[in-house]
Amino acid sequence: MEGNAAGSLRERVYRVIFLSDTPAGRRFDVVLLYAILLSVVLVLMESVASVGVRWGTHLRLLEGLLGGLFLLEYVVRVWCTPQPRRYIASFFGVIDLLAVLPSLLGLVVPGAASLTVVRVLRITRVFRILNLLDYVREARLLLLALLASRHRIIVFMLAVLALVTVFGAVMYVVETPEAGFTSIPRSIYWAIVTLTTVGYGDIAPKTDLGQAIASAIMILGYAIIAIPTGIVSVEVARRSKGSDDRVCDRCGHAEHRSDARFCHQCGDRLGH
Repeated sequence: MEGNAAGSLRERVYRVIFLSDTPAGRRFDVVLLYAILLSVVLVLMESVASVGVRWGTHLRLLEGLLGGLFLLEYVVRVWCTPQPRRYIASFFGVIDLLAVLPSLLGLVVPGAASLTVVRVLRITRVFRILNLLDYVREARLLLLALLASRHRIIVFMLAVLALVTVFGAVMYVVETPEAGFTSIPRSIYWAIVTLTTVGYGDIAPKTDLGQAIASAIMILGYAIIAIPTGIVSVEVARRSKGSDDRVCDRCGHAEHRSDARFCHQCGDRLGH
């Protein structure tokens, strides 16, 4: 009887905490959402010098109380879920753990409590609370597109890394230490900043040749920025249409629908 009672209690708690198809579950999610926002606001306010000096103790006390409640909530989540390991390793499980770790680290590492702003990531639960599942599906589509494009993006990043290394070495030879190019690594830092069109201005070429090279890098940066965007956009469009990677052996046409058996270009049967 006691085992059945404990099992029934665990199921009820699970339904309230993990699901939002009941009034109690929906109220819990809404309260949790407000608690997350409040904890983030408290950390932000404490970082303001004038507010921290006057109300710092009260803010830390209230934030510590919320941190304790979040820790209790995480323990209860692990206790009531039928598959604790699966929850702990899941996306929301990792986010929930990250939300409580800064409070614990703050007890031994000064300043670590400021990292509790990562709790704002738990706002992603609002998609489930407000039944915005379409947004979740679109986010999953984008994630799948990024994963499918990872090899091309890695190749692109390696090419960019090679470019900035070469440009950095060239600028180290062309420019003088007085201009800020005191070493090849620092020159590579300048090349990265210039190629990405950020331009902090802390290092700037002084010679005519250096400025000409810098101009070429800036123009090249605008062209390079569009490459990863195009890679991901093509993959997103392909997945949105439900196409796959199969190529027709007869005409070489690609981007067929995942459920297609024949090429819509020439009508030949597609391979698998």
